[in-house]
Amino acid sequence: MRHDTLIERFRENEQLAEKFHLLETRILGVLNFRDFFQELLEQIGEIFAVPQVWLSLIASEPAVAPLTRLAGSSRLRHRLKLLAQEQFAELCPDSGKPLLVNEDLAPFQGLLPDGDRFPFKSLALVPVTLDGRLIGSLNLADPSPRRFHPGYNPVHLERLAVKVSLCLSNVVAHENLQHLAFHDPLTDLYNRRAMEQHLEREFARAQRYRTQLALVFIDLDLFKQVNDTYGHDCGDALLQYLADGMRRMCRSSDLVTRLAGDEFVLLLPETPLDKAQLFSERMAQRFLDQPMTWHEAQIAIRISFGIASVLEDRVDSPQALLKLADDRLYRKKQERKTDG
Repeated sequence: MRHDTLIERFRENEQLAEKFHLLETRILGVLNFRDFFQELLEQIGEIFAVPQVWLSLIASEPAVAPLTRLAGSSRLRHRLKLLAQEQFAELCPDSGKPLLVNEDLAPFQGLLPDGDRFPFKSLALVPVTLDGRLIGSLNLADPSPRRFHPGYNPVHLERLAVKVSLCLSNVVAHENLQHLAFHDPLTDLYNRRAMEQHLEREFARAQRYRTQLALVFIDLDLFKQVNDTYGHDCGDALLQYLADGMRRMCRSSDLVTRLAGDEFVLLLPETPLDKAQLFSERMAQRFLDQPMTWHEAQIAIRISFGIASVLEDRVDSPQALLKLADDRLYRKKQERKTDG
């Protein structure tokens, strides 16, 4: 090999190393899914001059589940495709190596984001793994059949796969910590910390614009008896059953929170007191009509609730709103005891 050819190859490798370093620098500090994938795809396209870059991910993988909502994002819907495990496996065998194709490309149209069709003559599928498990592929497409041909040296794509997977692992770890900080681990509802922050914002907004905001304080009746009779596993299942039911009945704008133990709080924006009352009564009746099945037993579900509105005279702070609903719940439970 001629001396000038060696120098030229050395320079090319040096430039490539600089590009990888630039990519790593730009994505390493990103710690949330949305920004990570947006930055990753944009930077790969820019730094490596790849015309089309997108992700195809296996929808059933646990790590991919939080990305489902991103599939509809205006910025990412043309960069992300979620597929069934079987569909992905047919196109991308789990070999652990990048797949390079420049012939018979029609089947790979199934990897494209929904509604997108762009011409390409060669394609590189770079495996994306998390903790050693394949969760999808990073796809690089080019209109030239010579860009990613089967004889192409895959070493740089393998290096790219490692960097992407390592950075993704950091993002997932950070997202999981963030999720745990604001969610109850048993029911996956928002926790008290999240509720208090959300209540502060919603209360301020309601006061500023004089809009409605109702808060419902909910308590599960006879919960101790369930634990004593059927065990704590049944008690946990009952809390999960209740949480799932409330989540299904509430609107996307409502906040469903597990405050502590068998206490829950609902924040209902744009909801006057009378409508919050009707909604809570309807919810209570639905749980009475739909007991939880536990082995051979039918576990009856009865809830008590107290409601307060931000527009009431006594409510001058988020804490006062919460306390008023709690006081009304307490009085209702005392009345039930008195009535027998």
